[in-house]
Amino acid sequence: MTPGPAKPDPAQRLAAFVKAEALRLGFAEARIVRPDAIPEAPARLAACLDAGHHGSMAWLAETADRRADPRILWPAVRSIVMLGLDYGPDEDPRAVTAEPRCGAISVYARNRDYHDLIKGRLKELAGRLVARAHALGLDGDVKVFVDTAPVMEKPLAAAAGLGWQGRHTNLVSRRHGSWLFLGAVFTSLDLPTDPAETDHCGSCRACLDACPTAAFPAPYRLDARRCISYLTIEHAGPIPAAFRPLIGNRIYGCDDCLAVCPWNKFAQTAREAKLIARDDLRRPALAALARLDDAAFRALFAGSPIKRIGRDRFLRNVLIAIGNSADPALAGDALRLSADPAGLVRGAAVWALSRLLEAAAFRAMAEARAGGETDPDVRAEWGAASQAAEPG
Repeated sequence: MTPGPAKPDPAQRLAAFVKAEALRLGFAEARIVRPDAIPEAPARLAACLDAGHHGSMAWLAETADRRADPRILWPAVRSIVMLGLDYGPDEDPRAVTAEPRCGAISVYARNRDYHDLIKGRLKELAGRLVARAHALGLDGDVKVFVDTAPVMEKPLAAAAGLGWQGRHTNLVSRRHGSWLFLGAVFTSLDLPTDPAETDHCGSCRACLDACPTAAFPAPYRLDARRCISYLTIEHAGPIPAAFRPLIGNRIYGCDDCLAVCPWNKFAQTAREAKLIARDDLRRPALAALARLDDAAFRALFAGSPIKRIGRDRFLRNVLIAIGNSADPALAGDALRLSADPAGLVRGAAVWALSRLLEAAAFRAMAEARAGGETDPDVRAEWGAASQAAEPG
């Protein structure tokens, strides 16, 4: 009698199980990789840190050793299940940047904080993985990570075959485009791995050319200090003056390099209700946002990643957008906020007023008010804006 085909061993059956369960939980795809599959990533991270491209994100340097090797983060890890979740928008997010009276919010932040959603799904998947492993006679442990942990998700996802890191350094997938949230399940189980994906950018440089602030010093390299997402989210102080006009009406993040990617013809729109844009955050009016006090800000953005940056930093961004609006009707909001208790808000309001008022009117205002300002950053804003408003 001819023997039948060999049955998959328990590890193979477990790998197939976890991938199928990931799909049932709403993930777009799951692939498996070894923790030592990204030997080149530490050198790239070190080069970024040495060049200062991480800006004020000191935590990147502080956790560099754990990022470089997942086994330092958790010595027991033998396999990593990398997962992607679709969050594609139902319209091109760049359309809002042509509406100067509205604020443009990054696609990922137009509803609930994705970290909470994904972490819950990862925990559910990890629990099912452990239970099935036990049923197959395997003993293993698990840990789950979203992008708040010191894990190099994008290199690991590329090594697992979810996609490749494009010229904009983000993950690109032939099956899902650029709109993928990433998560990871670390396990002490030894699971069969998947092949890595190769680079399919070809000669395309659309993402590099689309960046409003030229944040890519070279393909596959990002200088966060020039990136609008960094400037409007991670950067805590006044936004450098040279970048303000380039930010336009982007008040939280920027999607230009993602949105322009031609692989997005395969992108899937978000299916999770908590990831679909709230109607009030698709095109929020700058005038309404400028009137938020702290309580109203917290209420509007409860459960949103925007809440993390706080009202003052958010209003700084709104005022930059108001200054770029070329709409004198918004000058009243900037004038009111020029007396805000927060120096960060007052300074941005001064810049907005300098852009919206006639030069003579602004100079008169500066002469009347600059002397009474106690915050050195705000005094500097008055001085710089007054100098720019000088005739001839």
